[in-house]
Amino acid sequence: MTQPTHAEEHGALGSRLNWLRAAVLGANDGIVSTAGLVVGVAGATDSRSALLTAGLAGLLAGSMSMAAGEYVSVSTQRDSEKAALATEKRELRDQPDAELEELTCLLADRGLSREVAREAAEQLTERDALRAHAQVELGIDPDELTNPWHAAGASFLAFTVGALLPLLAIVLPPAAWRLPVTVLSVLTTLVLTGWAGARLGAARPGRAVLRNVAGGALAMAVTYAAGALLGAAGV
Repeated sequence: MTQPTHAEEHGALGSRLNWLRAAVLGANDGIVSTAGLVVGVAGATDSRSALLTAGLAGLLAGSMSMAAGEYVSVSTQRDSEKAALATEKRELRDQPDAELEELTCLLADRGLSREVAREAAEQLTERDALRAHAQVELGIDPDELTNPWHAAGASFLAFTVGALLPLLAIVLPPAAWRLPVTVLSVLTTLVLTGWAGARLGAARPGRAVLRNVAGGALAMAVTYAAGALLGAAGV
């Protein structure tokens, strides 16, 4: 069995980290948007059924929207990558010498001497010309094109998991405890998702956590104020 190279292992790790980072961000969106919705409704009414209905509607609408958006986005990207690969394949068939020279120049631009770049280009072309041009020229791995269904499913799941927290926090406790329990649990979770997102992105967590918590707190404050005003007006 052929063992994966260091570059392949590094690429696989990078891909997993990207997926994990996207999952954290999707869960964060589910937390903030659903928390803002249910807290806003809580400002207008203490009806458990109204809160549950609003929360479930927000969860389903948000998760479906995230999944559909991710599917369309990744499908468009995949179509563009497949078209670029088809063009490259045609050029390699019709203009092999020109493509070899192009690959040589691209490798030379990365710091190799002209002689070494030419030798490397010839060896890469002999091994797998399309893969070489796809990776060096286009930045595409032909075997790692993103599956839009996987992306849509991951977005749906991440948003749903995040949205469940504020939904359960607002409907399970007694009426007097709903708001403080929801706010506390949401802000605590936003600290964790902000920290995790920063660490996965190799950034300092302090600012990320502060932005996350401030954004979530502002969203809940604004929607609660709007709900309280509408409830007081009898709307």
